[in-house]
Amino acid sequence: MGRYDLLICDIDGCLAPETSEPMNIEKLSLIADHNRRAIARQDRPIITLCSGRPIPFVETLCRVLQNTTVPCVAENGVWLYDPSNNGYAMDESIGPDEVKIVHAAEQRMMELYHEHGVRIQPGKSASLSLYHPDPNYLESIAPAVEKEFHSQGWPLRVSLTLFYINCDFSQISKATGIRRLLSQTGIDPHRTAGIGDTSSDLGIAEVVETFGCPSNAIASVKAAADFISEHEQIDGVLDFIQYLESN
Repeated sequence: MGRYDLLICDIDGCLAPETSEPMNIEKLSLIADHNRRAIARQDRPIITLCSGRPIPFVETLCRVLQNTTVPCVAENGVWLYDPSNNGYAMDESIGPDEVKIVHAAEQRMMELYHEHGVRIQPGKSASLSLYHPDPNYLESIAPAVEKEFHSQGWPLRVSLTLFYINCDFSQISKATGIRRLLSQTGIDPHRTAGIGDTSSDLGIAEVVETFGCPSNAIASVKAAADFISEHEQIDGVLDFIQYLESN
């Protein structure tokens, strides 16, 4: 197999733009070809996903990338999607009370920010993401959002991407999702690599043996990386794959 069994990849800012720009189908097909060979020959790491996106989005891209064997992490650790049996598993720490908190938080955020153009990203089950087309506006309200959660006694962590404020339960992260994935599959974390670009992806870096990032990554992610590509987004991912194959 070589040094690595698994490459865990973020989506937004890595495999695809966070905006509504089209995905690069030709370059995604290169990763799909890689996965077909990895599964058939067992001579290279399988590429799976770890994303804050809702689980239907992650499941769809999992299928596009021809990953038929290894679970994906969705909603920043809330869900595992297992393509081998079409299974969906939510983190066991989430129950009815947590779902009620999310619904209450969504309602409160809309009361405070809907008139300013903030929208709730659809499709999430046990977290929420606030969208606005102006990243500067999101950055300006993030401290107030965090303060509101604290005042309400809601254990929600606030983190920023380019166009979203992600609000996740404090006990759940990409790191906890990956640990569940590794426990389920029996893959040794020392035989894993990962790539990401924003603060939530530090959870990937926390678990994997080797962590990389594309050139568009934020400073704190670059500081945690073993490899920083000179290329952006999916070109950076392809660059990282080549780096792993040569080391």
